[in-house]
Amino acid sequence: MSEKKKLSEAEVKRLERFEKISDDLKQQGYRRQDLTVSIGAANVFSVVLVLVLFVIAYGLYYLVNHTLDFPGADMVFYLIGVIVLVVVHELVHGLTWSFFTPHGFKDIEFGIMKPSMTPYCTCLVPLKKEQHMIGTVMPLIVLGIIPMIIAILTANPGLLFISVIMSASAAGDIMILHRMLGYKTNAKEIIYMDHPTEAGGVVFEK
Repeated sequence: MSEKKKLSEAEVKRLERFEKISDDLKQQGYRRQDLTVSIGAANVFSVVLVLVLFVIAYGLYYLVNHTLDFPGADMVFYLIGVIVLVVVHELVHGLTWSFFTPHGFKDIEFGIMKPSMTPYCTCLVPLKKEQHMIGTVMPLIVLGIIPMIIAILTANPGLLFISVIMSASAAGDIMILHRMLGYKTNAKEIIYMDHPTEAGGVVFEK
């Protein structure tokens, strides 16, 4: 039997709030379906994704610019940029979701997962499926896809390197989107909420 995950103080508070919201929704006739993803699987997918993206991105870079350029001596600078952008990634999640929540940023929680020291962002209230999907995919678009296109068109190897890493860092988001899009239901009403202690979310439907 696997050891039960020890929850942090922040997770305990989120879980209590989540269960209250869940109970209220169940009383309104909603059914609950968990759509969580495995952190381990997300990490494996991230490694595979970064390799695939390097091949695709640098292949397109070569086709457009007829040369292959790499950051070189500036690599340390770009790696520091990636670390900063990991935090920005979470800020983009929160900012986007805050446009759809009743109380803006008050309904968004930021923190750091221990012991991995990984920053996170979670929405504390239910959202419509489309609203949650927009917030989930936005960092990939803003920090990955758009910079990648710009880097290829302007022959900027540093920006290309960063865009590939930031796209791969959205591996978990991509898996969550896949779960959401793959979930089929005939329910007339469906809302989505972040799981309080796991990666991914929970669907409430009726």
